[in-house]
Amino acid sequence: MAIVINMPRLSDTMTEGVVAKWHKKVGDKIVEGDLLAEIETDKATMEFESFPGQEGTLLYIGIEEGKSAPVDQVLAILGEKGEDIEALKAGEAAPKAEEKAAAVEEKPLATTEPKAAAPAPQPVAASNNGRVIASPLAKKLAEEKGLDIAHISGSGDNGRIVKRDVDNYVPSAAPQYAQPVFGGDMTSNDVDVSQMRKTIARRLAESKFTAPHFYLTMEIDMDNAMAARKAVNASGDVKISFNDFVVKAVAMALRKHPKVNASWLGDKIRYYNYVNVGVAVAVEEGLLVPVIRNTDAKGLAQISDEVRVLAGKAKDKKLQPAEWEGNTFTISNLGMFGIEEFTAIINAPDACILAVGGIKQTPVVKNGQIVVGNVMKVTLSCDHRVVDGAVGSAFLQTVKANLENPVNMLV
Repeated sequence: MAIVINMPRLSDTMTEGVVAKWHKKVGDKIVEGDLLAEIETDKATMEFESFPGQEGTLLYIGIEEGKSAPVDQVLAILGEKGEDIEALKAGEAAPKAEEKAAAVEEKPLATTEPKAAAPAPQPVAASNNGRVIASPLAKKLAEEKGLDIAHISGSGDNGRIVKRDVDNYVPSAAPQYAQPVFGGDMTSNDVDVSQMRKTIARRLAESKFTAPHFYLTMEIDMDNAMAARKAVNASGDVKISFNDFVVKAVAMALRKHPKVNASWLGDKIRYYNYVNVGVAVAVEEGLLVPVIRNTDAKGLAQISDEVRVLAGKAKDKKLQPAEWEGNTFTISNLGMFGIEEFTAIINAPDACILAVGGIKQTPVVKNGQIVVGNVMKVTLSCDHRVVDGAVGSAFLQTVKANLENPVNMLV
């Protein structure tokens, strides 16, 4: 009896998938555990194997490489050679409307022939020596009307310009000049939106337009953090980044301010008894947020190691669901790109996200003297349904204290 294999749901946010690659072809024998295909989800490209009981000959492939389909659409059919599977094929989901629509023939942009410049009126009624022949009255009227008499045609003897010629003269329209033709490539390219980008767009739009955001910005003196990082890295055993310091400082602050470590659930607010910090990682198609679990209980070296490994997996699209789910707070750091200050959209279901800028040398006042200091700006985006201004401010004060006194994070 034939077996239908549907597009699997490989993550909690997945609604459709793309077949990145087939590892089997029609006619191949399939046994339990065989690698059938690689499926691109909204988060990563994952290997899809045949489950127990899914054995037989691959009779039909329902979704070609590079094509997308919703969860539960027919992916493949297994069975015995020669088995009638037409009725099972009919179980496929109907084609998407955009796939049924006829392709619109691409036509070149219409162009308009530039209008030729109107010839400039030529002087008329001139004698052989170039003098315009006109009556004194005609000259006076032309001067009063601000007309160039040389452009008026004469109707008198030998082309003489007279009063009636000036009275009846209608200036021609302004000369028409040809429109400039710009060079260069005037074409464009349409690129299909990936599953990851679709999900990012949907989630960020939902967050921005449903959660009432407000923002708190604070400057942090990073002199001591820079000295501490230099001392730690001098040992050669580990390499700690400034972002690792921020992750640790935030995790400790979340433990002290549990009202920030929360989510809005509609009819209730959930306060988490654990601290899982998500770290936004830029990838080719957007952002992924791998999660450092129990962050407050880990040291800087362990945080550094986990961030490095997870960031590498994110960029290679090898993250597994357990590595991107369960965050209670998110950090987005653009300091390495030269950004001094920005605001971030909350990564639902978190109540807050911290946007971290770069460290900048700037004049500061210390002990009554103006000196060069190293300042970093951070901005906390808060869901006002969960976090009030006073709560968010107290949280930032603790983050600031941790970073300005990094010895607290080294014990």
